[in-house]
Amino acid sequence: MDLVTTLRWAAERTPERVAVAGTGRRLTYREWDARTDLLAGALHRSGVLPGDRVVLLMHGGEQLASLHLALQKLGAVSVPLSTRFGVEELTYCLGDAAPRLVVADPAHSDRVVAAGGESLLRLVAEIDALAERSAEPAGPVAVDETATSVMLYTSGTTGKPKGVPRTHRAEHSAAVAHVMQTRQRQGVSALGVMPLFHTMGLRTLLASIIVGGTWVGQPAFDAEESMQLILDERIGSLYLVPTIYWALLRTGRLAEARTLDNLAYAGAAMTPSLAEKLVDEVGPASFVNHFGSTEIYTFTIGPDVAAKPGCAGRAGLFSRVRLIAPDAGAPVDELVKPGEQGQVIVSMDSMEAFGGYWQRPDANAKSIREGWYHTGDLAVADDDGDLWVSGRTDDMINSGGENVYPDEIESVLARCPEIDDVCVVGLPDERWGHAVSAFVVPVPGADPMATAERAMAFARENLPSLKRPKRVIAVDSVPRSGVGKTLRRTLVAGEYESRGELRA
Repeated sequence: MDLVTTLRWAAERTPERVAVAGTGRRLTYREWDARTDLLAGALHRSGVLPGDRVVLLMHGGEQLASLHLALQKLGAVSVPLSTRFGVEELTYCLGDAAPRLVVADPAHSDRVVAAGGESLLRLVAEIDALAERSAEPAGPVAVDETATSVMLYTSGTTGKPKGVPRTHRAEHSAAVAHVMQTRQRQGVSALGVMPLFHTMGLRTLLASIIVGGTWVGQPAFDAEESMQLILDERIGSLYLVPTIYWALLRTGRLAEARTLDNLAYAGAAMTPSLAEKLVDEVGPASFVNHFGSTEIYTFTIGPDVAAKPGCAGRAGLFSRVRLIAPDAGAPVDELVKPGEQGQVIVSMDSMEAFGGYWQRPDANAKSIREGWYHTGDLAVADDDGDLWVSGRTDDMINSGGENVYPDEIESVLARCPEIDDVCVVGLPDERWGHAVSAFVVPVPGADPMATAERAMAFARENLPSLKRPKRVIAVDSVPRSGVGKTLRRTLVAGEYESRGELRA
């Protein structure tokens, strides 16, 4: 199934149902289908042909979603880039993607020029005006489901961003899986605040179309505005990263959302305390932990966060997962014993899988072996056969000759009442090689040094000696990417301002 057919069939089924709402245009499915036809015509007259890549660099919302869908109708490849990319990263991505066109909004156009893309640049207002002026849709293009729909760039937490081309089939299959795994209702309203340069944002958009729901777009996250949209648009489904859930809870209004009964999260670990607060405030009928990636959308699904907070569950509907020996280069059939930690690998036979990185044979050789995608994640299976993610192979700390994983320590320290946020890394140390070091954010109004002292005491009370931090450093915030991934390398590089520090 291709995404053009997906939208057209939705428009045929429920032409007058509201498809798009939020802070931008409000469109029915019939109107949205027609608008994306006109945008496709405008892009075609701007020189875009089937197979061409088009970079989209703008805030989210209806304009970006409509341009993404318009490119599908041309048989072109949408390349939405992170609005957080600096000039250096943007220059790299423009050179790597070699786009036919770059469509940007005024907030990001100067960066495109600075990155050397001035000759390719078109403002989104120009494309909109061309679509309205000519009122002529593009001629029909036969789009095969094996054609590339979108190329997403990984956030680049280490090294340069990697292009991840994904076909129409993979995108549609991932959206169907999302609908089924998160138990989406027909016609449900969903908040579209996760960025469309990230797989979570695209999944919310496409899943909404599949169920004939209303995608409530929000160009950029603002907790109070999001909360108002949830109430005004009678949102029933949220799919967010944990940091956004925290922000919504702090508005003090989440319990007012009477129509909200479907919660899902991904992108980062959720602490048990946050999960418990969400259950108390919302009482969701469905609360799902989605574990996956840009490359293969679903690895595993934890279907009941209320019952097993933090559990990643079992393989998704279209997935096959193994835990193999954690050593680099371990054979794909060297399975770990029950209860042992292993690295997570996922079959490339999944309908949700990509076909390999864009122009990166080195990355393919590292990540794809014998038909299995090596995720770089570590996990342990419990007695029920459910996975618990324990960290990343790259994040492992070798301290005094022993391997320590930050996630295990963070999940304990996060329960300390004086700590608002926490990140654990290994910092160079003469005695230990790398010392387990906890960066803690005090709760509002708390004294940073007192928080560091309490964190150290809490660790002594609740962690074995090997896992207790040798250093606790109070900071104003933990560095994270636009989608909530912790940027540990920033702290390891010393890019932080200490508000107070203790050493064991």
